[in-house]
Amino acid sequence: MNFPRASGILLHPTALPGRFGIGDFGNEAYRFVDFLRDTGQTYWQLLPLVATGYGDSPYSSISAFGGNQLLISPEKLVEDGLLQPDVCDNAPEFRSGRTDYGGVYGWKNWLLDEAYGALGDSGLEGEFHQFASENAWWLNDFAAFKALKLSQDHRPWYEWPDRFKFRDRAALEEVHSDLSVDIEREQFRQFLFYRQWYAVRQYANENGIKIIGDIPIFVALDSVDVWCNQGQFKLNEDSSPRVVAGTPPDYFCSTGQRWGNPIYDWEAMCEDNFSWWTARMSFNMQLTDIIRLDHFIGFGRNWEVPNSDPTAQNGQWIEVPGHEVFSAISHQLGELPVIAEDLGALTPAVEELRDAFGFPGMHILHYAFGGDAHNRDLPHNYVKNCVAYTGTHDNDTTVGWYRSESKHVKNHCKKYLRCSGRDIHWHMICAVFASIADTALIPAQDILGLGREARFNRPGSTDNNWQWRLQEGDLTDHVRETLGEITALYGRWRR
Repeated sequence: MNFPRASGILLHPTALPGRFGIGDFGNEAYRFVDFLRDTGQTYWQLLPLVATGYGDSPYSSISAFGGNQLLISPEKLVEDGLLQPDVCDNAPEFRSGRTDYGGVYGWKNWLLDEAYGALGDSGLEGEFHQFASENAWWLNDFAAFKALKLSQDHRPWYEWPDRFKFRDRAALEEVHSDLSVDIEREQFRQFLFYRQWYAVRQYANENGIKIIGDIPIFVALDSVDVWCNQGQFKLNEDSSPRVVAGTPPDYFCSTGQRWGNPIYDWEAMCEDNFSWWTARMSFNMQLTDIIRLDHFIGFGRNWEVPNSDPTAQNGQWIEVPGHEVFSAISHQLGELPVIAEDLGALTPAVEELRDAFGFPGMHILHYAFGGDAHNRDLPHNYVKNCVAYTGTHDNDTTVGWYRSESKHVKNHCKKYLRCSGRDIHWHMICAVFASIADTALIPAQDILGLGREARFNRPGSTDNNWQWRLQEGDLTDHVRETLGEITALYGRWRR
């Protein structure tokens, strides 16, 4: 896929401002699209929109298809006649600037139950049933999984009674009969999520903004995907994983990262021509305009860690049939609008896989300094078909990174950028925008010049992640004007 010379901003919807404890698909999402349009941007990059599990990470989902219900906007539910206006007027007082997951979960669960109770009088019942019918291929299992977890005191599926754990047909029929109300309620929540999201996406596209989504390569062990497809993962007979995913020791973590996700049984997937992956890709191509494939090196090889090991140090690389995977998918779906997140232990084989399908790779400017002139992340070493970032959601903010780096790295950075270090975020943004890279993407924290307190995720840690949010008034006239000027100056203004 050919990407035009353009730019955009990375901001997950949970980080949008607003008074309901978490960003959502309400009015602030539309205002952010307006900001992107008015500053000449082409892309809005998101993290995965999927329903999250333990730790609130969008990269540890209970489903590859179910959306995160916390992103449903109360304001839009009022507009649809599913809530009374005073529900929003009497919302709890949430802290500003950080997502209050604990408070939001309880309030939104109650709010969504209220909306479900109003479905019959809303005029949306026919639209809901059409959605449920068209999406039954994934939605029925997702809703049954959620309803069963509730009935099983939220225990993971691999601790359920065997008749549920191993999906006995009679047991599942019993579930759909006995838990029919709970199942329909979960289906309704997904209807609301996708109805609101597609309205945001349509508004973005109408304003010249394309959405870059994100597919995590792995799914969580306690997910509907593993529950429904146990034969396509490397599991023991009792459904426990033989091996789990991770990465070897690296820049972020000296003991590696033990993610704990189950590993695909690629041989089993090959037997049905990778149909699960094709369905996943097809679904996401309807959800967004472009897809960032997280941990792309995992399509060349996986770092497999024995499930009994507490860290990822003793893992080993196992080859993955990436060519066969993408050949099967592209045969069914045509050209794939993919960005390959090829960071980490990049090998010639992974580069060949990426280039064989024309996927642009990624470069991170934070990684460029302190070495020699051949560093792949220095802008003069970029190629056109790539995506250049100052940093990603896994990095510190640019200001936080610069303040914490060694004197040697800072001196190299200042010499390369020809600057004093003041307003380092704008100098770094200019370097990325000026580069030959077709696509330049900047985390929202960097256009604001925020420090370490605004970091979104710390790999290897489960504390205080995914919480930072924009606050009302952060996108000042100065930010708008400066970003717009840089975008135009370096030929990335697309309108």
